[in-house]
Amino acid sequence: MTNMLRREFPADDVRAGLDRRKLMKGVAALAATAATATAASAAERPLGETGVRLRDTQPFPLGPLPGTRYPDAHIEALDKSFKGSAGTGAVERVATGFRWAEGPVYFPAGRYLLFSDIPNNRIMRYSEDDGHLSVYRQPSMNSNGNTIDREGRLLTCEHSGRRVTRTELDGSITVIADKYQGKKLNAPNDIAVASDGSIWFTDPGYGIKGDYEGLKEPFEQDKHNVFRVDPKSGEVKVVADDFVMPNGIVFSPDEKKLYVIDTGLTEGEGNPAWIRAFDVDIGAGKLSNSKVFAKDFAPGFTDGMRCDTDGNVWCSMGWGDPKEDGVRCYNPEGHLIGKIHLPETVANLTFGGQQRNRLYICGSTSLYAVYTSAKGAMKP
Repeated sequence: MTNMLRREFPADDVRAGLDRRKLMKGVAALAATAATATAASAAERPLGETGVRLRDTQPFPLGPLPGTRYPDAHIEALDKSFKGSAGTGAVERVATGFRWAEGPVYFPAGRYLLFSDIPNNRIMRYSEDDGHLSVYRQPSMNSNGNTIDREGRLLTCEHSGRRVTRTELDGSITVIADKYQGKKLNAPNDIAVASDGSIWFTDPGYGIKGDYEGLKEPFEQDKHNVFRVDPKSGEVKVVADDFVMPNGIVFSPDEKKLYVIDTGLTEGEGNPAWIRAFDVDIGAGKLSNSKVFAKDFAPGFTDGMRCDTDGNVWCSMGWGDPKEDGVRCYNPEGHLIGKIHLPETVANLTFGGQQRNRLYICGSTSLYAVYTSAKGAMKP
């Protein structure tokens, strides 16, 4: 080996300028330059990528929850009008292995559910016909809330993208909103579409408060707003600016009411943990007659919600008493009529299935499902 090295670097080559000490210094300098360049690159905002690695822990088992028998004790009726149970059915864990599951939306044409796994920066796809789970999109720009419009297209709130996007039927992505008055949105959170095509979304900014569910960046919007995107002009307007942290959003089936959750409790004691209800003029894009619809959540809070065809509001529950983790159902007058108890904090939910009677629930690390006697409202 020594002779080979000598043949590669003979004394004559040293005189020609290939001094080994100089060569090693040059290599070290190049390495230092490369390290500096790598550090500089890492300091820039990566395109859709975050530093969170996928889970490698043993996931929870699938199937009915432990101790299940009919009628399922996980489903608690507080009023005879509650339609949380289909009778011979129980709450099931249908998928698991996520960090923070959110934003479920059902696509009837394909009989599948999409939902966000925010820290893992992906949208998951659960196939209802055979229970197959797959990755629909990664990176997803730390997607959170999702919904479907009247043309069957996916609409998504992106944390690290700081925008609302629409996935067209050919798979291309259209940016619906990413700025207001020339400044970046904070981090859109949840979204609803009205029958006239207008898009309504919340912008609390959770996704830019750190590098876990998005990318830490400064807030540019002074307030945490609820926005509306005009279906014809595409103009982005504020419809409500008096929330601490506007979160889940949904229309009543007749679109005469708009419900918006305020999770301001995350910002400190004394802030709201409730659902507000507004009278809404869809065409004019105006809200009026604000009132607190439900507020008995503290010390926990609700995050996401959907309506059934009777106008009942089904909402998530968590972050407080573990015995209250799960789903709550309120009638149109704001009275609590039923609960579904789960072993994990719940973030969001949606109705799906061929009859719109299967409630899908995003609970922290898992996706749950239960057949109900209620039907989800046609409007997402």
